Amino acid sequence: MKRSVDIMAAVVALFLTAPLLLIGIIGIKVTSPGPMLYRAKRVGKGGTLFEMLKLRSMHVTDGGPVITSRGDSRIFAWGRFLRASKIDELPQLFNVLRGDMSVVGPRPEDPAIVHAAYEPWMMETLDVRPGLTSPGSVYYYMNSEDLIDDADPEGSYIRDLLPMKLAVERVYIDRATVLSDIQVIFQTAWAVVAVATSLPGPAASADIPAARVYLAGSKLDSAQ
Repeated sequence: MKRSVDIMAAVVALFLTAPLLLIGIIGIKVTSPGPMLYRAKRVGKGGTLFEMLKLRSMHVTDGGPVITSRGDSRIFAWGRFLRASKIDELPQLFNVLRGDMSVVGPRPEDPAIVHAAYEPWMMETLDVRPGLTSPGSVYYYMNSEDLIDDADPEGSYIRDLLPMKLAVERVYIDRATVLSDIQVIFQTAWAVVAVATSLPGPAASADIPAARVYLAGSKLDSAQ
């Protein structure tokens, strides 16, 4: 049922957002030389690798941190708008149609992050398809500006954001339903508008208290 809903939702969303995609592509074309799409290597369900599609929001460069901060100099001006509005994520609807991703599921990570930072319990988030959005990604979106250090974006992400983000994902997986997925989509839209306008964001995820307990238990297990 979830897969059928994903396909229908992706088709409808692509139809509705086609003008935004076109505007995004034109903006990239006139502001930064290079390809329109960025094909990011990500770890999907079962640990398989896939290419996650995004509208390119950064200048074409050699290397750099895997995690970007809001002050990252590689992001060009139009790219900042695409990232803030999440228009850059719309091509992932094609990933949903291909079966790489779901509409709602844990956000996929770069293979380097998975290899370097994932503990055994974190690997359980790879038991389901990654998603366009999730409770964990809303948590990340609302907290990244405060917790990611421009001087050490990867280290601060792994240390200060990743564990709670994945604990929230892990707790949500156990209770996810079609109705709760719809709620997550609305929370995501609210969070995007809130960050763009400085208005109050959605209430903290109901999964956070359970995630804290889950995270504490996982640390205890690791210590033993």
